[in-house]
Amino acid sequence: MRRKKAAFPTGKTLASWPPEESSIPEATQNALVTLEWVGRHENLVISGPSGTSKPHLIEGLAAAAIEADMRVAWFTLETLTQAINRAKADGSVARAVARICSVNVIVVDDIGMLPAGQEAAEAFYRVVDAAYERRSVAVTSNIHLSGFDTIMPKTLATATVDRLLHHAHLVITKGDSHRLAEALAGKGVTPLT
Repeated sequence: MRRKKAAFPTGKTLASWPPEESSIPEATQNALVTLEWVGRHENLVISGPSGTSKPHLIEGLAAAAIEADMRVAWFTLETLTQAINRAKADGSVARAVARICSVNVIVVDDIGMLPAGQEAAEAFYRVVDAAYERRSVAVTSNIHLSGFDTIMPKTLATATVDRLLHHAHLVITKGDSHRLAEALAGKGVTPLT
């Protein structure tokens, strides 16, 4: 029931995570899997090029958190913005943010794929601020957090990154896209007959 409520995008777990294919050091992967960072209300930020399995690792860690009897909420920046905007319509933003922050881990996936306007930046800031030192926020992004002011208003980007990074594990991925490599090798599809 917790997995369904978390609204994971694909159902990936750590069992399907290929640690040997990741550019993340093995010691870092092993430390993240312990979920000690969640118990300490620390954040996790994974940034790097597209196709380097950032969401796969985050979803695996989130699934492990659920198996450890924790609660998780999964968002993209777009779905987080929609949730906050719905609450603005009836004046229940504070309640909506409190509900989002009632879980142990709040995941915001794929920041930086599209420019974030004022509303998205505001929604993200509200959640990061409310979760600060109380909950863990896990973020994936194709751009480094130092570049968030290129996709959202500078003032909100600065305040959000300041709170997000204060107690955060920053993991940088590198390399070529695993999806593109599989596609170029003819994997991922059944040959046409």
